[in-house]
Amino acid sequence: MNIVCVEPLGISQEHFEELKKEFGSQGHTFSYYLDRKEEAAILIDRMKEAEVAIISNIKLPAEVLRACLRLRYLSVAFTGLDHIDLDYCMTHQIEVQNAAGYSTTAVSELAIGLMLDLLRQITHFDGTIRKGEGRGAYLGRELKGKTVGVVGTGAIGTAVIGLLKAFGCRVLAYNRSRHADVEALGAEYTDLDTLMKESDIVTLHVPMNNETYHLISRERLGMMKKSAILVNTARGNVVDIAALAEALTAGSIAGAAVDVYEQEPPLPTDHPLLRAPHCVCVPHIAYASREAFDIRADIVFDHVRNFLGR
Repeated sequence: MNIVCVEPLGISQEHFEELKKEFGSQGHTFSYYLDRKEEAAILIDRMKEAEVAIISNIKLPAEVLRACLRLRYLSVAFTGLDHIDLDYCMTHQIEVQNAAGYSTTAVSELAIGLMLDLLRQITHFDGTIRKGEGRGAYLGRELKGKTVGVVGTGAIGTAVIGLLKAFGCRVLAYNRSRHADVEALGAEYTDLDTLMKESDIVTLHVPMNNETYHLISRERLGMMKKSAILVNTARGNVVDIAALAEALTAGSIAGAAVDVYEQEPPLPTDHPLLRAPHCVCVPHIAYASREAFDIRADIVFDHVRNFLGR
């Protein structure tokens, strides 16, 4: 089979050459690219002869997939699949498999880090001291003792709950179904509106789908305490971003930390969150750790091996 890795995936050329040798010894062809390109024409050029393709979170619309007449299998180096036209894949018998679980530790640790940044204003005071200023009368807040609402209790949400309990937090949880392992950690399941009203911190860990689009709406942002903060390391459109920027500007919530947006960074310079006060913005880095990428490579190429071995 003709196997194509469309982008570098954070692994070395030496690793790619080892994979090329491995797959070649089994009678397959393997090609790879060491740069990331998102333009449809380039993706088509790279994938048009592929029977098996490996890609991460680059958008794959029907426009690209229609040109890939030989494609049978996609090994996706990402947890979510909302960037791929799954309807087209299903209709045209293209099997799609994600890399579940590779970034659980990376995302959960960043979520905690962003909470600490907001509570202690780490990013803000880095800028302050560089301007020759001091603390002034500022007093930060501690994570211990806070009520944290965890929206979504899959693998990442559950990992975040474990870390929060270690910090001494009270944890409220919301999910479509209750998980015994979450309750065993000491989290209390509740409805979403109650979680929004009672939490000092709300952290989001749900996938993007029709049910979760703008789940954190203008109305639900209005339920939050004025002293509360929002952390989003899930998907950008889970939150009404315009409403969040307005809430921050009006001071109706105390702060937000955002890793995901309605588009992949870089963002336009006039993006509303870049102008909003008390908002820490990072460029979709939650999943991107050295350890996570090594795990991810193992998962996606094991998936390819399993597919080839059928």
